[in-house]
Amino acid sequence: MNNNNNSNRQRNLGPGVQYLLDYLKRTQSENPGFFYAIEGNNEQCGNVFWTDETSRANYTYFGDTVRVDTSYRTDRSKIPFITFTGINHHAQPVLFGCALLLNESDNTFVWLLQTWLQSMSGRTPVSITIDPDRLIQMAVAQVLPQTRNRFCRWSIFRQTMEKLTNVYQTNPTFDLELKKCVNEADTVEEFDSCWGALLSRYYLMENEWLQFLYNIRDQWVPVYLRDVFFGELSTVEWNDALSLFFDGFLSASTTVQLLIKQYEKAVSSWNEKELKDDFDTCNTTPILRTPSPMEKQAANLYTKRIFMKFQGELVETLANPATILDESGAVTTYRVAKFGEEHKAHTVRFNGFEMKATCSCQMFDFSGIICRHVLSVFRAKNVLMLPPDYVLRRWTRNAKTGSGEESMPGYASSASPSNNNNSNQESPMVRHNNLRQEAMKYVEEGAKSIHVYNVAMNALQEASKRLAVKNKTSQGISEANGRNLEMHAVENQSSSCLSREEKEKKMNELSGELERTNERCEVYRAILLALFRDMEDQKLKLSVKVQNARLSLKE
Repeated sequence: MNNNNNSNRQRNLGPGVQYLLDYLKRTQSENPGFFYAIEGNNEQCGNVFWTDETSRANYTYFGDTVRVDTSYRTDRSKIPFITFTGINHHAQPVLFGCALLLNESDNTFVWLLQTWLQSMSGRTPVSITIDPDRLIQMAVAQVLPQTRNRFCRWSIFRQTMEKLTNVYQTNPTFDLELKKCVNEADTVEEFDSCWGALLSRYYLMENEWLQFLYNIRDQWVPVYLRDVFFGELSTVEWNDALSLFFDGFLSASTTVQLLIKQYEKAVSSWNEKELKDDFDTCNTTPILRTPSPMEKQAANLYTKRIFMKFQGELVETLANPATILDESGAVTTYRVAKFGEEHKAHTVRFNGFEMKATCSCQMFDFSGIICRHVLSVFRAKNVLMLPPDYVLRRWTRNAKTGSGEESMPGYASSASPSNNNNSNQESPMVRHNNLRQEAMKYVEEGAKSIHVYNVAMNALQEASKRLAVKNKTSQGISEANGRNLEMHAVENQSSSCLSREEKEKKMNELSGELERTNERCEVYRAILLALFRDMEDQKLKLSVKVQNARLSLKE
């Protein structure tokens, strides 16, 4: 573990710092939903945190599990850039905030976590993944005492490779065996046995680093953490996905000026990928592999990526029969094992009255996807449809509709956003997502044929024109109102019941409303343009299909 406890680590990044501050101030003035904060009063050598409106909106839907990437602390060549990320309904990384630490002290990470939490309206995550660093661990314990934290095992694997360079060089299979031991152990007993055998085989029983890792195994080995949601779809295939948001965008030579440009590129790139996956999910029909109505139900509920994971578990029920072990009232205990692997059996307790089941593998608790063992019991009990308790909203097509409360498993209601529908409608974030969902209906219908495409395209173009007119009208009305208020104030200064301060406040409110109206129009215009592009792509694809069909008929 990194025990770098220097009371003061200061970095000089030159004129780039002022460039960053100017960018943050300008962005906040243009977008009221943008948030940034500086630790202390020294802008030139302080620590800076920022997050935008989209990140804050995404946190309401996917803030159940968070990754804080502080890997720069073990790599001095990196710019001191920290990211807060999560994972969305397509299993893609999603950004929750960024920080640049120029003057690091013992209290820096406490300030950083508190500031980030403040920007997210004080809503704490269920779980958090951090790098194995004592300062960060202490800060998490202080600021997020109710949040389950773990060390990033991929960071641990990297550190292990650095500390055991000779072992890795002389034993090419060691890395694979270590990861298999950590990632694939189904039980604590299996991990202990495998770990002991691995160290014995490579004569590493006395290695201090490996002894240390074993002593903190409950903080990074998956089998000890499966009772809490971390959003991992597979411990075997899953890499440090939550840290990949800026992968390929930043390098050791990245300057602060370039950082801002690459930051915007990364945000734009991932937004486009999410839109593409939204479109693919809505406009492609998954191939069903069973006659089960539950599979069809899941195909209509989940996003494409999540459905494929569920489908894999459902198909596996054919090779994992359930055998009754005990019946006690409404609860029946089953033993579920794959043919030929009875030694890896799991126990499922099924309550037929409540339609609830728990499995010893704890996959649903850990990933939010129901496991093959419970599905096998459902199959045996003729449960044809997924009970609502086993469909996690954060993995569904509709994850980003509504306030996002339902997508936070085990989340305390006291920290949830208000249920007031009016306040939800007043939020630009909610309006953005609702408009997006409605607009996607045009895309789905418009892609079915050339005729319907033309109708949908005309409707969207008409909507775009009306938005432009509304934008100009709103601006004209606001300006006219402002002039009328000023004239009225001059003519009736002696008899007006409003004070000058109140009039100025009113003017500021009107100006603010004008800015927000302009901002909303820009957002809607961007959505429409993206939809136009998608529909043009669909038109091209349909044209190609029609042309191919004509050629086939001629032949």
